[in-house]
Amino acid sequence: MSENHIELKNIHKSFGPKEVLHGLNLSVKRGHSMVVIGGSGSGKSVMLKCILGLLSPEEGSIHIGGRDVTGMSGANRDEVLSHFGMLFQSAALFDSLPVWQNVAFGLIQGKAMNRKQAKEIALEKLAQVGLGADVAELFPAELSGGMQKRVGLARAIAGDPEIIFFDEPTTGLDPIMADVINDLIVDCVKRLGATTISITHDMASARKIADDIAMIYKGEIIWQGTAEEVDNSGNDHVDQFIHGRAEGPIQMDVLKP
Repeated sequence: MSENHIELKNIHKSFGPKEVLHGLNLSVKRGHSMVVIGGSGSGKSVMLKCILGLLSPEEGSIHIGGRDVTGMSGANRDEVLSHFGMLFQSAALFDSLPVWQNVAFGLIQGKAMNRKQAKEIALEKLAQVGLGADVAELFPAELSGGMQKRVGLARAIAGDPEIIFFDEPTTGLDPIMADVINDLIVDCVKRLGATTISITHDMASARKIADDIAMIYKGEIIWQGTAEEVDNSGNDHVDQFIHGRAEGPIQMDVLKP
């Protein structure tokens, strides 16, 4: 069995004349938490969508568990995706469904589980993220932003996935709630033994949840190492980003008066 659970090799993805991913290479060890950092528009979300098969790269290959999934579709793609969970940036809950049905959605729709069993699992997962049974019957609009994120996390782990993606998990949260979400992510991932990829620009979150960190810049991974190594990466781009400095090799396009 390959040590790397997820491998991206020489991935290119363009939208018209704009090349977003430019020969991207990334390897994620089985059972490890990989955090990919990088500025807005650097290609982080496009990379995740390529792994999920929502976008098809023009070049390169994507292997999951040693299996080439590049361009896979239909029942084969559905089988691969059944091993995934995802926490979306905005939680992406269904407004018309109560909380427990949001959590159980993949179990009922994707795995054809009966509603009674699915609800029991949903309540169990909600408890794991610190939400009681009283929340299960509420609707998303009745929840705070932090509670919505917790429900999204409960949904992401509902099927005990082998791989979980976290898309900007702390965006829009105050620092205390962000830290609560980070703790819950670490706890849930350890409990499942899952392989995870998180994309974020929040270094406090990255340091808390990462085993390994990679930085994407202009569609390429320009540095990859352990979380402990990021402060001494020897890479000027990484150093500028993690310290949030305006001056450095990363230049923002800002209109000046």
